Order: sequence, then C-alpha cells, then structure tokens
Amino acid sequence: MKKTAFFFTLFFIISSYAQTGSQSTLTLDHNGQTREYILYVPQMYDGQVEVPLVLNLHGLGSNMVEQLYYGAFRKIADTANFILVVPNGTIGGNNNRYWNLYSPTGADDIGFLTQLIDELSNQYVIDADRIYSTGMSNGGFMSYYLACNLSNKITAIASVTGTMNSNAIGNCIPSKPVPTMLIHGTDDSVVPYNGTASFASVPAVLAHWVSVTNCNSTPFITSVPDIDQTDGCTAEHYVYSGGTNGATVEHYKIIGGEHTWPGAAFNVGITNQDFDASTEIWRFFRQFNSSVLLNNKSESQLENLVNIYPNPSYGTINIDINQAIDKLEIITAQGQIISTENNVEESLTFTNIKPGIYFIKIHSKGKMVTKKLIVR
Repeated sequence: MKKTAFFFTLFFIISSYAQTGSQSTLTLDHNGQTREYILYVPQMYDGQVEVPLVLNLHGLGSNMVEQLYYGAFRKIADTANFILVVPNGTIGGNNNRYWNLYSPTGADDIGFLTQLIDELSNQYVIDADRIYSTGMSNGGFMSYYLACNLSNKITAIASVTGTMNSNAIGNCIPSKPVPTMLIHGTDDSVVPYNGTASFASVPAVLAHWVSVTNCNSTPFITSVPDIDQTDGCTAEHYVYSGGTNGATVEHYKIIGGEHTWPGAAFNVGITNQDFDASTEIWRFFRQFNSSVLLNNKSESQLENLVNIYPNPSYGTINIDINQAIDKLEIITAQGQIISTENNVEESLTFTNIKPGIYFIKIHSKGKMVTKKLIVR
C-alpha cells in the first residue's frame, strides 16, 4: 500500500466518520500471545435477538485499523444489525503483519480466530448459523483457509484480491457447502488474476468452489453499470447458482482493476468505483444460514448410498452402489470432470486413474454429497 496517501486520507475519514455504535479495542490471550482486535457493536443490538458476526481480515503488511476503514462495514452494521470484529494478525520475520495459513512454526491463527469467535459468542447473543469471514489479500487467503478448515463455524466467505495456495486446493473439502464470493482485478500485480507458481488463478479457485458447492458450472454474467468512467476500469458480475442446499458462488471480475477494494473511500491503485465491495459482500452473506446449508440428515443418508474403495488408491477404484442414484461424477482438484455416470444402478470400477486428489460427487433426489479420493 502507498502508506503516505493512505494515512492522510485515513486521518480525514477518522475525523469525519459519525459512528452510532460502540467501538472497542480489546485483547485476547492465545497460546501465550496477547492478540488485539477491534469490536464494533451497532446501536441496534439489544442482547435479546441473535445477530450475525462478520470477521474482517486485513492484508499482508496492513493492520486492523487500516482494514476497519479500507474495507468499511460499520455503516452497514449500523443498519443491518450485525457485530463486526476486525482482528490483528501477528508480525512476521520481515516485520509485516500477516495471517499464518500453512507454516507450522508461525502463529496458530485458525486457533486464535476460533477462540475469538467462541469468546464473542459467550459475551454476545451471536447467531451461530450466521458467522461470516471476509478479507483483503492475505485476509482473503485466510478466509478461504477458514472455509476449508473451520466450516463448522463459518457460514460463508468473501475474498477481495485474495486467492488460494496452489498446493492447498486439493486438500480443501469443507464439511458443508460454503458459499463464496471472489472479487479480483485482472491487472492485480500482487496476487495475479491468472496465478503464479504459488498462487492459484482466480478461475481455478472459482472452479474449485463451484465444484464443492455443486453449483451450475455455467454462470449468469452481467456487466456492472460503468457509473464512474474515470476510475480506469469496469466490472463484470458472475453468479453460479443451483448449489447444494441453496449455496451459490459469485465473482466480481474487475477488468483493469488492481490490488484494491472496490468502492473504497481512497485509492491505493486503480480502484473500481462502480460498486461498493462491502455492500455487495453483506448482500451476499445475508442470504445464508449454516443450518440450511448443512442439512445433515439428507447428506448422511446420501453418504450411505455408495462405498468407495480402496482409498487411497493406486489407479483403480471400486464404487459399490447400495441404491440407485441420479448421477455420479469424478472431478479433479482443479475442477475438471473426468467422468460422469447418469442413472447409476450397478457398482462401477474405474482403472488407470492418474495420481492426484479427486472429488466423487453423488447426486440423488436433488441432494448432493462429496467424498474425497486420493490416487497415489
């Protein structure tokens, strides 16, 4: 980020923002570390009605104060009545504050965020079925990580300029469908739209979440009205609907956009001003409830319809069918469908499958369950 311009504008915004809710900077001890977070409770909150909780995670080298203003949600919380928490990551060896996703020697951030959710749920009347995570860049990466590894608590996520590590996609199988929104610029030089050796491309991440939520692979695409013709970019909106238990995946493709938060009150690069990312993220979040997405009873019944073995496999897999199913798909970790079988009534055997991680999708009577398969 361009710090000088950032803090000049930040000072102006801090001076002019008229908040109606209660804002506090608090700490939480986790694994011997004192962790900080900003908590915003809207004036509407009365402690009588369960309210949603939104996590807003900063990017690499940023912090909770910058993210509070850059990815702005307080005015939305004031009218929508949700509690907002903006926590700090830890400072790494390069003196940049960050979220640790994979390093075993770094901070246990998934443990910290789990404890934070639990503590806030004990202190406030939080709707456990409506807990959401969003974030900028590294905070977007962390939101994906939570969707993969904490889907028992996280209802839906939204990433702005973040993606997933290339080698992590195949290991991501949430315990329930996790609706996902991706907002990303095609000219992002920090986290390139088309990926790097380490970062998966946005299309690959989209394909993964469309696959695990069982959404239609063909999106409905609309052009976002070009309201601000001076911002140097335009936007397209992709909606992948029809997912399990109502899950959807959405993508805002910012054509010509850089590593920025659309609708932000200040620019740190080419920033789309045709829509407000924070408003769209909440519009997306508020549709989803974990109890509806989980629907344990129907999925557990579906699990019992097939038996897949051996797993891990060395190229041959057997799928025993206990009852006729509507469709069975074998899908790579990158979202490529390598086999589709319709109206399956008999057991199946597949041979010469290349090593990798696969998802087996079983469809029956409008329901879907996904099982993970490893081929060595």
